[in-house]
Amino acid sequence: MTATANVKVSAPLNPLQRARALELPSRQAVLHRSPAVQEFWESNKQLLADGWRAWEDSRQDQLFKPDDALLDDKLRDAVRQAWQDPTQERAVKDLWQEVSTDVFMCQFFDPERLVDLRAYLDAIADAQIPTRPPYGIALNRYGAMLDPRSEGYLAAPSFQTFYRELMDKYMRPIARLLFPEVMGYDTQTFGFSIKYEPDTDTSLRLHTDASAATLNVNLNLPGEVFVGSEVDFHDPVAGRVNRLIFQPGTAMLHRGHVAHMAHPIKSGKRTNFVLWLYGDYGRIPAPGSQTATIAAHERWQVPTVVSDHYAPF
Repeated sequence: MTATANVKVSAPLNPLQRARALELPSRQAVLHRSPAVQEFWESNKQLLADGWRAWEDSRQDQLFKPDDALLDDKLRDAVRQAWQDPTQERAVKDLWQEVSTDVFMCQFFDPERLVDLRAYLDAIADAQIPTRPPYGIALNRYGAMLDPRSEGYLAAPSFQTFYRELMDKYMRPIARLLFPEVMGYDTQTFGFSIKYEPDTDTSLRLHTDASAATLNVNLNLPGEVFVGSEVDFHDPVAGRVNRLIFQPGTAMLHRGHVAHMAHPIKSGKRTNFVLWLYGDYGRIPAPGSQTATIAAHERWQVPTVVSDHYAPF
């Protein structure tokens, strides 16, 4: 009589488990821009997208899905009216205060609804799926790339729907309204999140952006106080530096060529989305560019140009 061994065969890992099991490249390899780092993200691109989809499906009943109900009521209503009737776009422009030359500020998110968005982002962070931090202009270790053109981007489907809505429905037409010369240099999008806190990533040196327009939106909750982290905008017209500070849910929208810097944060933390528009393959208008008069209905349209997959960093 021959004994038969009992062999236990393990079930294959599902996409979520496989994505979580990936071993990230070392920080040293990232800092040295090792070719293996790019290969890691490229070779696992589909797996990561599948992992995010599986993660979202597994939390379907309890997962909050962000949409423009998170935005400030006045801004949301004015933008909706402008999409319906572009001749009413003045109501959108009136909400944006020029706080430095070529820099406008507005209440963008409803501060009381930010708790929902932050809870969603916390759930994203706890998903244990690798995302690439915005190692680029600064080595910010705790943010994420948001646009599909970026390696290791945040591919959760509900977030991507929300991100696309922010870019197409809000940022692009508002940028065209405030800075008419960006029209035609706004076909492509780019985005990342950043977090500043003491003893990690605290500041950002003086720089300009490789964008036609930049939208920088604060995600701090009411009462989530930070000290420091002021933003200086260099104003060549007035011949001075204007020092500004974010309040919960406020946004600054500025031309990309405006020089700015973030001061060191001394206590607390500051979390922001940073969103860029630029033309195909990184084209941006030259400072001082003039443009022909644009009809209102032209601003309130979404370009049909496909992504060129170019990423600034």
